[in-house]
Amino acid sequence: MQTREVKIINQGLEDETEVWGYLPCLWKRILVGVGAVFSGGLLLLLLYWLPEWGVKGTCTHTSLRNAHTLLLRTTDEFKQWFRAKVHVMSAPGNKPFDSLDLQSTAQLPNGDGEHGISAERVEHHGKFRQPVQIHYFTHHSTKYYWNDVIQNFELFKGLEDVKVSCASIHSDHSSGLSQTLQDYRRLFFGENEIAVRVPSLFKLLIKEVLNPFYIFQLFSVILWSAEDYYYYATAIVFMSVISIATSLYTIRNQYVMLHDMVAAHSVVRVSVRRGSKDIEQAMSTDLVPGDVIIIPANGMIMPCDAVLIHGTCIVNESMLTGESVPVTKTSLPSSGEEASMSLNMEEHKRYTLFCGTHVIQTRFYAGDLVEAVVVRTGFSTEKGQLVRSILHPKPTDFKLYRDAYLFLLCLVGVAGIGFIYTIVLSIMNKVPAKTIIIESLDIITITVPPALPAAMTAGIVYAQRRLKRVGIFCISPQRINMCGQLNLVCFDKTGTLTEDGLDLWGVQSAEGGRFSPPEADAAKESLVNTVFVACMAACHSLTKIEGELSGDPLDLKMFSATGWILEEPTEEETTLHNPIMPTVVRPPKHSVPEANQNNPLTHNMELSALSSCEIGIVRQFPFSSTLQRMSVVVRRLGEKRMNAYLKGAPEVVASLCKQHTVPQSFTETLETYTRQGFRVIALAHRQLESKLSWHKVQSLSRDLIETNMEFLGLVIMQNKIKEETAGVLLELRQANIRTLMVTGDNMLTAISVARDCGMVRAHERVIIADAAPPKDFHPASITWHDTDNPAQTNKDNQTVEINLEDGVYDKRVTQQEQSYHFAVTGRAFAVITEHFPQLVQKLALKATVFARMAPDQKTQLVEVLQSIDYTVGMCGDGANDCGALKRAHCGISLSELEASVASPFTSTTSNISCVPNLIREGRAALITSFCVFKFMALYSIIQYLSVTLLYSILSNLGDFQFLFIDIAIILIIAFTMSLNPAWKELVWHRPPSSLISGRLLCSVLTQILTCLVFQVLAFLLVRQQSWYETWTPQSDACNVSSSGLSHSRNVTSPHDHKNIKNYENTTLFYVSSFQYLAVAIIFSKGKPFRQPSYKNWPFMLSCVSLYTFVLLIMLYPVPAIDSFLEIVCVPHDWRVTLVIIVIVNAAVSFMLEILILDIILRRLVFRFNQGVNRPAEPPSADTPQEANDRWGSSFLSWLFCRRNKPPRVLYMHLALELQDAADWPPRPSTVTYASDLQSHISVPL
Repeated sequence: MQTREVKIINQGLEDETEVWGYLPCLWKRILVGVGAVFSGGLLLLLLYWLPEWGVKGTCTHTSLRNAHTLLLRTTDEFKQWFRAKVHVMSAPGNKPFDSLDLQSTAQLPNGDGEHGISAERVEHHGKFRQPVQIHYFTHHSTKYYWNDVIQNFELFKGLEDVKVSCASIHSDHSSGLSQTLQDYRRLFFGENEIAVRVPSLFKLLIKEVLNPFYIFQLFSVILWSAEDYYYYATAIVFMSVISIATSLYTIRNQYVMLHDMVAAHSVVRVSVRRGSKDIEQAMSTDLVPGDVIIIPANGMIMPCDAVLIHGTCIVNESMLTGESVPVTKTSLPSSGEEASMSLNMEEHKRYTLFCGTHVIQTRFYAGDLVEAVVVRTGFSTEKGQLVRSILHPKPTDFKLYRDAYLFLLCLVGVAGIGFIYTIVLSIMNKVPAKTIIIESLDIITITVPPALPAAMTAGIVYAQRRLKRVGIFCISPQRINMCGQLNLVCFDKTGTLTEDGLDLWGVQSAEGGRFSPPEADAAKESLVNTVFVACMAACHSLTKIEGELSGDPLDLKMFSATGWILEEPTEEETTLHNPIMPTVVRPPKHSVPEANQNNPLTHNMELSALSSCEIGIVRQFPFSSTLQRMSVVVRRLGEKRMNAYLKGAPEVVASLCKQHTVPQSFTETLETYTRQGFRVIALAHRQLESKLSWHKVQSLSRDLIETNMEFLGLVIMQNKIKEETAGVLLELRQANIRTLMVTGDNMLTAISVARDCGMVRAHERVIIADAAPPKDFHPASITWHDTDNPAQTNKDNQTVEINLEDGVYDKRVTQQEQSYHFAVTGRAFAVITEHFPQLVQKLALKATVFARMAPDQKTQLVEVLQSIDYTVGMCGDGANDCGALKRAHCGISLSELEASVASPFTSTTSNISCVPNLIREGRAALITSFCVFKFMALYSIIQYLSVTLLYSILSNLGDFQFLFIDIAIILIIAFTMSLNPAWKELVWHRPPSSLISGRLLCSVLTQILTCLVFQVLAFLLVRQQSWYETWTPQSDACNVSSSGLSHSRNVTSPHDHKNIKNYENTTLFYVSSFQYLAVAIIFSKGKPFRQPSYKNWPFMLSCVSLYTFVLLIMLYPVPAIDSFLEIVCVPHDWRVTLVIIVIVNAAVSFMLEILILDIILRRLVFRFNQGVNRPAEPPSADTPQEANDRWGSSFLSWLFCRRNKPPRVLYMHLALELQDAADWPPRPSTVTYASDLQSHISVPL
């Protein structure tokens, strides 16, 4: 038997997909055509909804090489199916980067063709070259081309595909492409545009109308029309039209907004280099990877991703990152260690100009042009991938939506029972076949509520509006519900927990291998002209934009503390100097001391006042979060030798300095500052060789510059915690939401800030996991050590006290010992992930501080936390957190922009107070979704019960009764019950995430049983009344005059054959109307997640109005309303009886919901399932109430089969395991080694 060939594309990436090949099959297509005719087109709809069936039902399996149609399935948890058509194009080569020595006059084939198109031939040095037929398909705006070598489809992203090194970019790609080669590459890469096609309204309409829900509605409308329920059918059509129109308007608006955002600057004229000298103007849509473009001096909006090869650019990347601070991009290194590395967009982003970002200005030298090589175009660019993720989002993986479908299937099952019951009953009563078909199908339309999707969406829409009012903008509304389930939030430190702007606390220079006393003012006369301050003034990436200094806040603060002045000479001024120095910094004129000019003691540390004190910045190596440093090459005007200045993380800077220049007390001094929460920057410098010219410096790698430095000292910055931080973190802790810090800062600084803001409490230990990779035959190791704990003594006392307590609670003795946190650096995280995979989840369970984390490591951490079933939130400034913000279940970017594509949520509030606001609204929206779903389910079941009972006497609800129930009661209630705002506090427990949970099922089932009992009771009681008879127009149960009856008879005579008017119908209509309102009020829960319902005045007004109206027409009948609703007159005594039945029904429903579900089940059964992070209560003697609670809990837990039930989420399971582990946490001053024989071995130091 032939095994079916399956290949994987995008292997290892987020959009990894399996691919199968198929060929059209004639006999299968004929069969499907026949089936479509006999099913009235339903088979075609089914194949449209299920692409897998559509392809397998019309095609036969074949190899990918010969396939005409492809079937694709994502490998993630959603397993989505797609179909794609294979196209063929003609090209002179197989790959875009094949070297083609084509004559310029040769005409290239124009690419696209269908199967069987004859290939053109290309003249090649007088010979004819046969073009190649290349198979390709398009999926989610990306083209995949067939590769005969790997026997699979592959994606061409850009210049990175050929693994080109940075040096070869300069040597082989700096002269641009010929027109012919550009045309050839465009065959593969297409036009350079991010094409967001706005679909026509007709296309959108067809797609919307073919939704299964609207098809079901269409079926319902046809059925109701066949039953002459024209009014109700018209109302449903009217609602559907409004719903479809609203949906079309929203979807089209989103497309138009996205199109406008993308198209605003997508087509511009650019200067392109052709060969070494020629420069020509071209449209940006013509660009392909390998083209060399000229960046104009006044800047531009980038139409592609390109890497700088000459010059420097100041770029605003807020469109991508949400960070409005301009960044400096420098040219790609052409020599040194970095130049030999393959080009990688992530690693070399400090040299890359990304599509959609705004180049504010450029710096160019001695007439040299600022040039960049195009690396990616179209949807392959960073911006293109973001737009793709918006156009083709992943389904929201949330249990609520999966359970909603299961619940609907249950309702369909109930409908099936009713369907069979109706058929059997009708056959027994010898009802005509047409009536049997219509009435049995009618049961199905009753059971599945037509307004459910609209009602479910309402709560999210209202929550989105409320969030907008508090400055939180959302581009993914479905994630609002997920925010209600957050149980862990990661925070960036700088700019998120702490103030964005740092204050200079002081400086401490080093001289002769020793630290000088710290100085508070770097601008004082004794310091202002030293090399130390010169380094502070010159080593930065600041620039002037419209006369204002702009750049990183840290750089701005350091520079302003020196009192120096920055000048950017005009192009005319720079020509006076040779070599060119585009940026100059100089001390204020009054600060050049004359007295110290000839003082030998200060000669070494002060810049000579005899020569100019102006310093020209010759070259910048911008700050890299991976390298944790930045440097500049400078030259004092009038001197020939150049200097290099370096600043960065103290540990990194010290490792690059000559050891004798680093003070012996370096480590102790650094720890002193970092333990107090200061942010410390180290400075260093060196004098470069005199033979180095300006041009040589431009091509030197930073590794050659940043070595053998001389240590200058430390700059101590005070990073103040924002006022709101501690309060918000306390609120989250009290709400059982775990908080983590993920920062690029120093470990001890991060721990200090964590203690100061309450993330780590005073009595809690912090264990640093310091991991080292394998080296010289030694395995990888983790060294565990405690940080100094200021509350250590107090903790020990507490432990003694606990030891004196009753032995029943032995497990609680170690509670204080278990109050510990791990702290991990980015370096250690990388080692542990690679060499200690079995420890990663254990560490993630208790780690609170992650320091020196690179951007990609932040994303990895979020994935690890999600792997142990945490619902993860991430809050950052959007600059280097983009990956983590997008990966988290709920990413919040603190940005001034209204919407950032970097994260689903953007807060214009510059502090973390937005996090509890978002969680509160998420919880309220989630509870609202549950309330609405339960209400709509009960509405269907109540109506189903009424109709089923009436079918037993061959009756039904009337057209206007259906209309009144569905429009006046259900729609108004469903849309107003969603208006409850969020509760003002975050409570300890989270709302349930699943509809298929014990409490919710108990709630729904008890209400269904209650409604069933009281409807059956009313149905049977009315038949037992002395005045009861089979109703006829002449019936006079309540002594109404015959004239009124004759009028009624004339009006209702056309409907008599349906047997609508009878005592059972009237009784069930009254009882069920009150039941709808009762369950609405019962299910519309307030505290602890939403404001009480009495504060939702539209809902209360609707309920009171409807209650009053139904009560009035029941007790004091109005003939016109009775006639309209087809209600018959019943005696006043029976009306009073109905009022009693309704009141008892409501009371029983309330008692069951509040007493049994809200008190007994929640408090005694389900409360223990809320999490293991809750601190244990101190043991004490049980009060009688507590003893009763415990016995009640034990009994009910046994009754509900919940005793000794393992936790459903992995992090709880891990926590329970580690509680009993004797070797966890590891003892201080021990080392854990990676071993092939055992999972790990720990030995004391």
